Amino acid sequence: MNQLTIAIIFYIFAAVTVLSAAFVVFSKNVIYSAFSLLFTFFGVAALYVFLSADFIAVTQVVVYVGGILVLLLFGVMFTNTIMQTELKADVLHMAPGILVTLLLIGGMLFTFYTTGSWMPGEMQLNGSVVESIGLETMSRYMLPFEMVSIVLLVALIGAAFLARYDKANKK
Repeated sequence: MNQLTIAIIFYIFAAVTVLSAAFVVFSKNVIYSAFSLLFTFFGVAALYVFLSADFIAVTQVVVYVGGILVLLLFGVMFTNTIMQTELKADVLHMAPGILVTLLLIGGMLFTFYTTGSWMPGEMQLNGSVVESIGLETMSRYMLPFEMVSIVLLVALIGAAFLARYDKANKK
């Protein structure tokens, strides 16, 4: 494939990702937001493929699309059936959101123009990507890996406590 074809495919996936993410944020229907989140996750996975991060792309699809999105859809659908309520979300606070968006875009453009180049380096990995991730995770990044696992454990315990606390107050 030539560079023009690759650039066109990249821009198509980038547009799908950005437009579906905007639909997630601005949609008032939770079900439509969840389904457009599906396209956002697939678009991000495609962008990871363009970055030659195949392992992260597959992880994106398996974890986010296969796990989190399905869980979110089941939760929304079961909640709607049980409670018989309208699932509508109001989009509020547009001005702060636009301000934060413009600040983020300005920061990215500043970084882009001060670093000189956005092209990836010419360094090639030896061995498979999965092997490199495993070695780095279990050697250089062992402490942050364990800290993230502790934070996730604390979040799980806190969520269980909050769920139990609400049931105790209702009785």
